[in-house]
Order: sequence, then C-alpha cells, then structure tokens
Amino acid sequence: MFSRKEQLLQKTGEFGVGRYDFLKQLIHEFATTKSYESKKQTLANLANFCYDPINYEYMKQLHITELFLAQLSENSEDLIHFSLAGICNICCDPEFKQHIISLNGVNLIKQYLMHKNEEISVNALTALFYLFDTPDPLVPADVLSIVNEYEKSSNPRLKNLGKVFLETYSTSPPPRND
Repeated sequence: MFSRKEQLLQKTGEFGVGRYDFLKQLIHEFATTKSYESKKQTLANLANFCYDPINYEYMKQLHITELFLAQLSENSEDLIHFSLAGICNICCDPEFKQHIISLNGVNLIKQYLMHKNEEISVNALTALFYLFDTPDPLVPADVLSIVNEYEKSSNPRLKNLGKVFLETYSTSPPPRND
C-alpha cells in the first residue's frame, strides 16, 4: 500500500528510526553481513520498499540502483531474483529508468530473459517492458528475438507477457485475422 509522509511520521513515533535511516541500515547490513540468508532477506526487504514511490527519493540518495544492478553479476539466483524484483518496482520512475539505462542495465537485465527460474524470467521481461516505455522505443533485435520464445511457452505467464511485449514493441505489423 502506498504511504504518505504524514503516515510514515505517525508510524515512526517521536524517537523511532526514520525511513531513510532504516533503509540506510538495511543497505549497510547487506554490505557487511557474512550470512547468505541475511543477505537474501535484506535484499528482499529493500526490493519491497521500492514498491512505494514515497521511498524513491531515499532510494536515489542511497544508490539502490547500483546495488541491484551489481547483484545481477552474482551467481545466486535468489539475489538475482530479488534485485530484478526491486528493479521492476522502481523502473517506472523516469529518473530511475534513465539511471538504470545509463548504467548498462538493459544489457545486464536481458541476460535473464528465458531464465530457467520463472520468477527471474518474468521480472527480467517486466523490467525491460518498463525500461523501453518511451515515446520512441528502440528495442534491440536480440531482445525481440528472445521475447518471441516467450510467446511459444506453455507457461501462461510467460506466454502472455511475451505477447503483450511484442504487441507493444514489435515494429512489424500484427498478423491479420481474415
């Protein structure tokens, strides 16, 4: 559920930890913990905080984009999954979108299209869908080629997402139903 600043202040209380400080603590915990389970849980929490636009300014100040994109080079499916989920949650914001694109995010994300883990695959295509949502989208041919495979999937989630992506971004005219 989306929040307002007044609601956050009311929940925090007079002596509570503010949202910015709490998010900063989460990022510090992620960076310093030796526990893989703690890393997963912390990254999942950060991805969830990206759901609410009230946190976007804090996330920009804390460079959450860089943290998520860095995890896409890890060998952990869980960290990749949570990072892509966080990216999906923030990439509708125009500033985050531009920042992700400027950091080579499209290339980092597209490597997870058609991943064996369905959640990773869905999050990768969803993130790319939003990243290409511009007045004049320029979707690379290799991305369109991979997305064509989604349409052939027996998995309804992948098939429908692929279909919507291609209907939105394919430059060829849709087939006629005569």
